[in-house]
Amino acid sequence: MKNKSLFYVSTISWMAFVMAVSIAIPILFRPFYYAHIKPYRLVEESGYSEQQIKEAYDDMLDFCLFGGDFKTGDMKWSQDGRRHFEDVGKLFRLDFIVGGIGLAGIIITGLINRGKRPFTVKGHTSQFWRGVYTLVLFVMLGVLGSVNFSRFFVLFHKVFFPGKTNWIFYPNKDEIILVLPEEFFRNCAIAIVAILVILTVSLIVTEKRRLRRLEA
Repeated sequence: MKNKSLFYVSTISWMAFVMAVSIAIPILFRPFYYAHIKPYRLVEESGYSEQQIKEAYDDMLDFCLFGGDFKTGDMKWSQDGRRHFEDVGKLFRLDFIVGGIGLAGIIITGLINRGKRPFTVKGHTSQFWRGVYTLVLFVMLGVLGSVNFSRFFVLFHKVFFPGKTNWIFYPNKDEIILVLPEEFFRNCAIAIVAILVILTVSLIVTEKRRLRRLEA
């Protein structure tokens, strides 16, 4: 019973950690956004220079991550826009908290199981199954998102910002939307799924090899 409980705790902990990390990387790695400026002609679309666009994005992201005074460089913004980014910041911090809890769970269960033969279900360890569960979940979400990303994007906002409409931006009030095209968010979703697939497939392959060595 104890081994089975640790199995589920370690599985859930790893799923939480890898999902949080996969989401955080595109958020924290700012050059990922910068790489969209020229291909999507954001200078021409907004009328602002590349440096102004970077400054506006950095100001917005700094506010989401660290709080403080809200600004978007030289671009106009509204109170509704600021309130939406406050909500976005809460989601960012929730992601980091989930990742921290997941990491703590991985470390604790790893210390408890240290030196012991891994508990298996149908011949596979929790490391294998947590990789499979996470992979299946995100592949399903990836397929749903790829069928109609615009609809998926709207559904995402309705789920995570229930009862609010301030996520619908108007360029004459919040100019930051001119440099945040839907394609950028689509590419963020693709990057998240890609990172997660790489991490989970690596885990599955590594764990299968480790189990073979133990059985040899």
